Formats: sequence, C-alpha cells, structure tokens
Amino acid sequence: MPRSKKISQKQVYFDLIRKSAAAALLIGLGNYALLKLGQPLGPFLFSFGLLGVCVLGANLFTGKCGFLVEDKIKPAHLSTILAANLIAGYLVGLLFSVCDTSIVAAAAAKVASWDFSWSFFVRSILCGVIMYLAVAIYRKGSKLGILLGVPLFIFCGFQHCIANVITLGVAQSFSWTLFLCVAGNFIGSLAVWYLSADITLKKQIKHAKRNRQHYQARHQRAAGNHSH
Repeated sequence: MPRSKKISQKQVYFDLIRKSAAAALLIGLGNYALLKLGQPLGPFLFSFGLLGVCVLGANLFTGKCGFLVEDKIKPAHLSTILAANLIAGYLVGLLFSVCDTSIVAAAAAKVASWDFSWSFFVRSILCGVIMYLAVAIYRKGSKLGILLGVPLFIFCGFQHCIANVITLGVAQSFSWTLFLCVAGNFIGSLAVWYLSADITLKKQIKHAKRNRQHYQARHQRAAGNHSH
C-alpha cells in the first residue's frame, strides 16, 4: 500500500511537469511571434499561446496562481509548475535562438530594458491581474479575455514571468528581474481574486474544502456502485 501511494505521487508530479513543459512550449510559440514580428501584429499572435494552454489544460504558473485557493492547489504543486515552466521555458528559448538567430538581437534588447525597480514590479503585478481575469473569463465560456487581455499587457509593457524566461533563453542571458516578475505576477493574480471575491478569504477556503470533500464522496460512491 505505501509503495502504491509513492508511485501515485510520482505519477502526479510527472503529469504536472509534463503539462508544465507543454505550457512553456505554447507560450514560447507566442513569444517567438512577438520577437519575430514585433508590434502591432506580434501581441495579437501571442494570444495563440495562452489560448492553447487553456484549451489543452496545460499548466501555466500565471494561469494557475490566482486560483490557488479557489481550486485548492497545493503549494508544492504550484511550485513544481513554476519550476518546470521556468526550466522548460528557458530551454525553449535556447532552441529558438539556434533555429532563428534573427530574433536574438530583439530578445537581448528587451532583456537590457529590464531593471530591478518598483516600476518593473508594479508592471508585473498588473500583468498578474490581467492573466487572472483572462483565465477567469475563459472559464466562463468566452475567449475574449485571452484575445484582448494578452495584447493589452504587451502593449502596456506589463511583465509576464514565463514569457520573460523564454526571452532570456533566446538572448542566452539571465536577469534577476525574473524573480521580481514571478512575485509580481503571483501577487497581482491573488490580489484581484481576493478583492473581487464575494466572500471572505476564510469562507472561500472553507467553501473550496467543502466542495473537494463533496467531490471525493461522490467519487467514492460511484466507485462503490461500479464495483457492485
């Protein structure tokens, strides 16, 4: 029994990493278009990446962190998603830099414009706000949040941590602003969730826990009926 549980946990993390790598690749495709084509076409084509993430159910940190409480996501799972997004994203960027050297200069110029400042941090927070809203609208059955939200954050110069790590990979560089961006995206997503919630954080946690218990109970009953 303990062994089966251990194998099960391994499978959970393998799936998390696999779907997180897929998300990095999809966002990478959008970022490639942005670096290659620039504005105004690039920001709109970038939307294809996030749309693919949502349609395929891939694991993107910026699409998950705002739903940390609502979806009862374990912090360890969210950390795994982030780590896999960052590692896979950087590798995807390196691959793009080898395939198309014409985008390397654009990526390097973008990295050079980043600075470890309050302005950069605030722009990361605002990107988190938009990302939460884009995914929340998609969950309601509309793609408009993605199709409008992604160009919005790019045109405004807001900072997206997974797009940024891909750009770092293309530029074959590194910037400590990446961690500032991660923190800002996380804070922005959770802040807009909390400020727009109809119930308090404590009630929201209890509500999510109760829904999870009801789901597990239904699943157990269904499994019992199936065995009979």
